[in-house]
Amino acid sequence: MFETSFITLFPEAFPGPLGVSILERARKEGIWNWETVDLRPFGLGKHKNVDAPPAGGGAGMVIRPDVASAALDSIDTAGKHLVYLSPRGVPFTQSKAHQYAGGKGLVLFCGRFEGLDQRAIDAHGMEEVSMGDYVLAGGEVAAMAMVEAVVRLLPGVAGNEASLTDESFENGLLEHDQYTLPRQWGERGTPEVLLSGDHKRIEEWRFNSAKALTKERRPDLYAAYSKTHEFQPPETGDEHD
Repeated sequence: MFETSFITLFPEAFPGPLGVSILERARKEGIWNWETVDLRPFGLGKHKNVDAPPAGGGAGMVIRPDVASAALDSIDTAGKHLVYLSPRGVPFTQSKAHQYAGGKGLVLFCGRFEGLDQRAIDAHGMEEVSMGDYVLAGGEVAAMAMVEAVVRLLPGVAGNEASLTDESFENGLLEHDQYTLPRQWGERGTPEVLLSGDHKRIEEWRFNSAKALTKERRPDLYAAYSKTHEFQPPETGDEHD
């Protein structure tokens, strides 16, 4: 079973979208499970303080390393990926989702305030991971998004596992345009090639659609794809003036 632990100051935020649809069905079938670890009981003093002012001064508060470490030590982390959700982390990608899905589970530390004391991150070998170039109030929403991306890759979760190979980012491109019923909707019709029954032409159309969309919307992805799939080495041989 793929075990997931969320260390958070707001356990009531969970499971959120993780408790519906195919992810909840997969949990009931024993493919994966989740738990929350409330950070507050590990706090210090009468008021269970979990944070303190940043060293060197500045705005906001920082989660203490002793409090964070106590919460991490309270659960089994062996063989699991330890992740601290942080806007300064490495980008979360489909490739990383596959990497995590191949492990025993995830432990996700949901940050708050100005962040987590670096000593706790270093001591536990946590990987800082970002869900995008923006800042949230806390890591809970990001953690849910990450887990949804990972769990749906686990064997037995997706209803049609073949569909997982035809999604955005799986082959370096965004997914192609999709069409369904009705065949004609107002002035807009379904491309004839998709109704032809010619699987080779359909696959070619979908490939070209994916390339065009990626080039338009994500030129960074398209450039990376072009380097690995479309690079042609220069011709070699003698040149004559």
